[in-house]
Amino acid sequence: MPVQPHKPAAPYKPKKGEDYMNPKQLEHFRKILQDIKSELSQDIDRTVHTMQDEATVFADPNDRATQESDMSLELRNRDRERKLIKNIDKMLARIDAGDYGYCDNCGIEIGLNRLEARPTATLCIDCKTLDEIREKQVAK
Repeated sequence: MPVQPHKPAAPYKPKKGEDYMNPKQLEHFRKILQDIKSELSQDIDRTVHTMQDEATVFADPNDRATQESDMSLELRNRDRERKLIKNIDKMLARIDAGDYGYCDNCGIEIGLNRLEARPTATLCIDCKTLDEIREKQVAK
């Protein structure tokens, strides 16, 4: 049975004069984060069950190597998702603390559009751009 992909929530449309990160906005982003977390958790559970079901010992070394390579790739993906879940939990805690939506570096508003695109963002676009420039300079 194919799994239906997560249908993203409609972008939040602020009303004129509406305060930034008001309760409606916070609830909107909480729902987005919880939906992503739920979907990732289901994917991880599904992978565990699939790996258990497909745990076959192949006599052919090529088949065994392919299976191990596939499992390794799948485990790396799930590890990345596990880290994203931890990051989502941090964002949910920030919503509870009233810190969500503000830049870690300069404290200004991250912005609704940026948070819609990346709900786990912790830097405003200017600080993130400077951060990326620094990374490129260090990498050279």
